[in-house]
Amino acid sequence: MKCAVDIEARDVEEMYINIDPIQAGGRLTAEAMRAAIAYGDGYSVCDNCRNPPRLDYIKNPPIAQYHADLAAWLNMDTARVVPGARRGFQAVASTLVEKGDPVILTALAHYTEFMAVEAAGGIPREIPKDKNNHITPDAAAEKIEAVIREFSKTPPLLFVDHVDYQFGNVHDVAGIIKVAHQYDIPVLVNGAYTVGIMPVDGKALGADFVVGSGHKSMAAPAPSGVLATTKEHAGQVFRTTQAKGDVTGRTFGMKEVEMMGCTLMGVTVVGMMASFPHVRERVQHWETEVAHSQAVVDALLSIEGTKVLSDYPRQHSLTRIDTRESFDTVAEHHKKRGFFLSSDLKKRGITGVIPGSTKVWKFNTFGLTDKQIRHVGESFIEVARENGLNIV
Repeated sequence: MKCAVDIEARDVEEMYINIDPIQAGGRLTAEAMRAAIAYGDGYSVCDNCRNPPRLDYIKNPPIAQYHADLAAWLNMDTARVVPGARRGFQAVASTLVEKGDPVILTALAHYTEFMAVEAAGGIPREIPKDKNNHITPDAAAEKIEAVIREFSKTPPLLFVDHVDYQFGNVHDVAGIIKVAHQYDIPVLVNGAYTVGIMPVDGKALGADFVVGSGHKSMAAPAPSGVLATTKEHAGQVFRTTQAKGDVTGRTFGMKEVEMMGCTLMGVTVVGMMASFPHVRERVQHWETEVAHSQAVVDALLSIEGTKVLSDYPRQHSLTRIDTRESFDTVAEHHKKRGFFLSSDLKKRGITGVIPGSTKVWKFNTFGLTDKQIRHVGESFIEVARENGLNIV
């Protein structure tokens, strides 16, 4: 079926249980879908944008209130919606980083954090991960000292992932922030895999900035996200333009430089807003989500040769698994090679495992029901048995 000329309708969420590692937390709610239709036109939210003419002041639809609600929900002082987490990274780096400044990231940082540093003219330096794939406060302290020795200056910014995208491990962000603050280094917490998925308290963590992804973890259309900060930094990162035309004398009032005036309009911002009551409620059930993740991991570990590369027991719904000594041994002689796994799962109504992946791969169980979790776990075991693998 086509939804438009030459565009096939997507039926993944309707037809399959989707365990794709980056799609699980971004599934739109029914409310967001209805809002997307109502506010599909690009400038539709601007019907009542008057004075001052800025997105976060619009009262109908209640975008101004949504900004306040986001800040309160994250326990930060001020928030703005942004076109994805990456734009939040860029806004902060552009504000705090000067050309040639060293900026500290981690060995597990997302590539967009590096891009934000590069765009600002900064020089990235990584905190190494330990043997358990964790970023520790001690490692952060050692790296800060090394960077100060190398550059003879203190880094103006440190990025740390609350949960990293490579392993889905929860890091000691509060401990790392405490170390950074001893050097007066502001810290940006990348909450792309936590904001909207699990409870996040920015001030309890000690964060200077919290960034979340709407389309990855807040059941929102893409690109969308949130950048929240404290009173100490709001005046900088949300500074208003001082530009003035030399010929026309034009000025641009309260437009915020790093937000390029306004950020999300139409579908993206109203979709985020429509899903927000559901998102705010679902983070209260995080323990259930972790238990679901554990159940599927345990099913996989019952297949001889399978290893979990993420923390065990699981603390997050995103997991990295190693099946080189289980499913990949089947792929070596199977007529479909490594594609047999995704194919066999699809026959059972499961999608999201990248076709051809039988070595090291990731999956995400977020948002699945008890029944779906049982089916996913049982399906992995069935596929293993049918292909001659031992169940222990």
